Amino acid sequence: MAALILIVDDDPIQRRLLEAMTRRFGYEVETLDSGEAALARLQAIDRPPVNLLILDLVMPDLDGMGVLARIRQRDIAVPAIVQTAHGSIEAVISAMRAGAIDFVVKPVGAERLQVSIKNALRVDALEDELRRATRRNTGELGFRDIVSRAESMARTVRLAERAAKSNIPILIEGESGVGKELMARAIQGSSERRGKPFVTVNCGALPETLVESILFGHEKGSFTGATEKHIGKFAEANSGTLFLDEIGELSLEAQVKLLRALQEGEIDPVGARRSVKVDVRLISATNQNLIELVKAGRFREDLFYRLNVFPISLPPLRARACDVPDLALCFLARFCAEEGKRIRGISAEALALLSAYDWPGNVRQLENAVFRAVVLADKDELTTAEFPQIAAQVKGFDVRIPPAPPPVAADPAQFAPPRATAIETRDPHALRLINDNGDVRTLADIEAESIRFALAHYRGQMSQVARKLGIGRSTLYRKMKDGGIAEDVIGEAAA
Repeated sequence: MAALILIVDDDPIQRRLLEAMTRRFGYEVETLDSGEAALARLQAIDRPPVNLLILDLVMPDLDGMGVLARIRQRDIAVPAIVQTAHGSIEAVISAMRAGAIDFVVKPVGAERLQVSIKNALRVDALEDELRRATRRNTGELGFRDIVSRAESMARTVRLAERAAKSNIPILIEGESGVGKELMARAIQGSSERRGKPFVTVNCGALPETLVESILFGHEKGSFTGATEKHIGKFAEANSGTLFLDEIGELSLEAQVKLLRALQEGEIDPVGARRSVKVDVRLISATNQNLIELVKAGRFREDLFYRLNVFPISLPPLRARACDVPDLALCFLARFCAEEGKRIRGISAEALALLSAYDWPGNVRQLENAVFRAVVLADKDELTTAEFPQIAAQVKGFDVRIPPAPPPVAADPAQFAPPRATAIETRDPHALRLINDNGDVRTLADIEAESIRFALAHYRGQMSQVARKLGIGRSTLYRKMKDGGIAEDVIGEAAA
């Protein structure tokens, strides 16, 4: 789903113009005619969240500055672009101090507006990622940090919110890469244990001989190689949350010891003389069917019922394709910051490609795909060209480079010196310097052809054509007249 932009302006003509331009850029748009209505929409919990606000400063009743002030008072996290017919320095300074992220003057051109929107969304995504990273590091990550608009995910979150209010053991089920650890962190960050330790254990990576030591700890000298005391994961998570990922990979012997720790609320470190009391909130996760493992004798039935008190199932990414664009933009902001890249966004075609793919590796695969695209990108926007492996598997988006033709036998004629009167150019965008008679073309002809190409390339937008050619608009019109470039050429280019 594309970003949702809310346009607030009391002038109906200006609203329609802005809406038409913004929709042409590929965004979802809503329009309102007053500041009070805008505030009500921004706080509506039963409507899709607004990603960007385009706000007129001069409106009756509650004006743009008043809206910005109330947004700040109510801690509404939405970036705002303000617009007015009076572009004074005082108005710019006041709007920026009030919290606006950019400022445009009516009537704003399409190119200026598009750049402003892309920059605002990029900055907001980066700030959101920084806030999310801070909450993650402090153990305060919440359900609002789960990026999703899908109803299936909303139901899961509502279920998890109920579980967060107690210390009930939780089992999170879902395919690999769907975000089980993120859900576990959100549960902790929304519970009474918020800000307390969150300790993760990957049960599939525990060495068979060290499971007991890693989970419960050991005393110095308790076995060969135990040169110092180790407190273990249970003790690390004391007063906080212990997250046992891939619990189905735990060996039967380790399952017995885990079951006793859960039943008694105490652990026995290797080599210790007495048991140690621990207070942990247990959240486990698996990508397997534990009931089938129980039937196969690979998982203890008593442990299964101890863990599966409050099961939560996370839907795969292919079942919530509407979340792909938002997730991709979040990952883009993070990786741009990490890699030092200045990428404004992802093209509409690329977002359509990502949304059409099934993502067997779920969110983790999407994250890695965006990471690779950021590293590959050499422009200010990600396109389908940065996702060749994905495009090759989606019908209608194949951007693979065709294989080179097989080598042919050398022709002695190819080593002959080139004729000075025949220069062949295979690139359709290359400028031809030789005319049909074999003579060098005049500068006037070359200049006229360059102008025609620029008019077609920039769709007849005269200001942009003049700027890209490095000349003024009056000079451009004069050269068009001298070169015999008629007005109908402009119309065809703009069509």
